[in-house]
Parts: sequence; C-alpha cells; structure tokens
Amino acid sequence: MSALAPPKVVTLTDLFTAFLKVGMSGFGGVLPFARRMLVEEQRWLTPDEFNEVLSLSQFLPGPNIVNVSVIIGRRFQRVPGSIAASVGLMLMPMIILLTLVTIYAQFAQFPVVQRATHGVSAAAAGLMISVALKMAQPLRHTAWKVGIALIVFAAIGLARVPLLWVLLAMAPVSYALAWRSR
Repeated sequence: MSALAPPKVVTLTDLFTAFLKVGMSGFGGVLPFARRMLVEEQRWLTPDEFNEVLSLSQFLPGPNIVNVSVIIGRRFQRVPGSIAASVGLMLMPMIILLTLVTIYAQFAQFPVVQRATHGVSAAAAGLMISVALKMAQPLRHTAWKVGIALIVFAAIGLARVPLLWVLLAMAPVSYALAWRSR
C-alpha cells in the first residue's frame, strides 16, 4: 500500500464556496483567512505547499490573494477551477463595493457625506503612514538601508521615476550592499 494519500477531489463548487468565505472574511488582509481555510480547515495544502504558492503569488503581478486563488483553482480543476476560485474570492467584495458606490452616488452632494469622505481619506492616509513607519523601524539601525529607502522614496515619490526603473537600478545596489554587510 502506498504511503501517499490519494489526491483530494476538490470540485468547482468547493473552490467557489471556500474562496467566497475567504472573500467575505474582510477587506484586504484576507491572506491569513485563506491560509487557515487551505491548510487547516480544508487540508487541501500542507503548510509548505501553501508557502510555495504564496511565494509564487508574491512574485507574479497582481494581488497576492487573487494569485493564490488562481493557482489553487488551477491545481484542482484547471482553468475552470481558477475561474471558480477567483470569482468566489472577489464576488462579495465587488457586490459590497458596487452597493457603496451606488449609495455614495445618490448622497455625495450632501455636506455630511463629503465630510465623512474627507475623514475616511485622512484615516486611510494615516494608516498608510503608520504602516510605512512600522516597516521602516528595522531599517533605522543600518545607514545603508536608510540611504536606499531615501533614494527610492525620492526617485518614486518626488521625481516620479517609474517603479520598474527604480527597481532595476536599486535592486542590484541593495543586493550588493546586503552581501557586503554580511
């Protein structure tokens, strides 16, 4: 008898439903929910397999979680599985977004709605600054890392150099400096 378990049969409905639940789990940051569903609840992947899928997803263009859904769907049901998983993932957020946009279009002219929108914009900017500062904290102990961060910020944020060109220029420099500082 083989030590390997037979491959799991995952239907299109299974893929759609599982990723629908992930999509309803929250806005942004649903990756932990996806991991729990794929590894712990459904057991469609081992922890190592999930890490491999996530690594590939981060390398590919587009949102990581959408890439994960496409890869997992393809793994179990080929192209239809990719479609079922990604539609399941994005369906509820899209419905909620369209509903909010429709409501906003009806009431956008009211001053209270305009003030609320400005408040949400300020909160979103504050969240982005907060995340940026948290990510920058480990860099502060190494001068070359601070220098790279400042150069990249100046190039993209101030000089408006396209991200691709900045990455092509700064990635080898960062790699060389990291290698040298080991």
